[in-house]
Amino acid sequence: MTNLFKTTIFLPSSYEAGSSKALPTLFTIHGGGFCIGSSQDDDAWNRSFSDTHSVLVVALNYSKAPAAPFPTGLDDLVSLYLATLDDESLPIDKANGGRIAICGFSAGGNLSLGLSQRLLQSDHCTCHPRAAISVYGALDLSRSPEAKASTRQYKTDASLGSPRTSARDLLLNMAPLFDWSYLPDGQDLQDPLVSPGPCADPDDLPPHVFIIASELDMLAKESQDCASRMAHARGGSGIPVADSEIARCGRSEPGKPGELELEDKRFAWQETFPDGSVRWLLVPDVLHGFDSLPMRERLGGEETIKDAELKTEAYCKLLGDWLLNTVFIV
Repeated sequence: MTNLFKTTIFLPSSYEAGSSKALPTLFTIHGGGFCIGSSQDDDAWNRSFSDTHSVLVVALNYSKAPAAPFPTGLDDLVSLYLATLDDESLPIDKANGGRIAICGFSAGGNLSLGLSQRLLQSDHCTCHPRAAISVYGALDLSRSPEAKASTRQYKTDASLGSPRTSARDLLLNMAPLFDWSYLPDGQDLQDPLVSPGPCADPDDLPPHVFIIASELDMLAKESQDCASRMAHARGGSGIPVADSEIARCGRSEPGKPGELELEDKRFAWQETFPDGSVRWLLVPDVLHGFDSLPMRERLGGEETIKDAELKTEAYCKLLGDWLLNTVFIV
């Protein structure tokens, strides 16, 4: 049986019809615990990013668990990536090794690192991604949801308002069901394609890696540990070492509304090497899915929504600048 998926193409609004100009290209992979959702969930993000940074954005879909457990969705993504590259009607810049990156959200963050590994190991891929990006990714499926919740930063300051001051992580109820649905019985949880955060070989990933996390999220610590491990494996220095004794990433007090923390290495750093880079960004005082329009409308009060909108705009600018000025310089 052949699965047919809608792949959505976002051309920048400034792109002239009939133009032959090749564009830097970002593939995006939506979240949903490997079980729910579709690429349409990220339409607003994809449209805005394409227009703001003048890049081609390709939103990929994939089969969902439990009907299609690991590695079916990953297989779908490999096929769709290769088919998209073969589509000569798309202005993908494939010259000189190409200007292509892959970005995934939540479960899509896991799949972004998994897809990148598969493509770099494939004899059929003629244009590999130069960067892999995980946004609040589920990067370590070897740890239980309860263990992850114990490493989350919880805040009680009334200025943040509900649900940011909740004492229970919003993913905790569904995470066990998602994991059970996605992972076949007997699956090795330390497979690099299942838990890329702690298990992927840095040499099997693209030269550039950007790990982004939400501070008020039980997945934040595994993202921080992944970024630190990748940087140290590539010879990085001057960054915090992943340390199990550091129970939580971030800080207990709230930051300034609408602003990122770029001067504090708990929240942001970048290590640049002759052949690549690793970047870390912890977005302060935001929940999992803060940059998703459907999630914001479902979970936030007025102040929470405004804060998330401003920080989404800020991190997308940072990501776009990094892609255009670091990753895609060939």
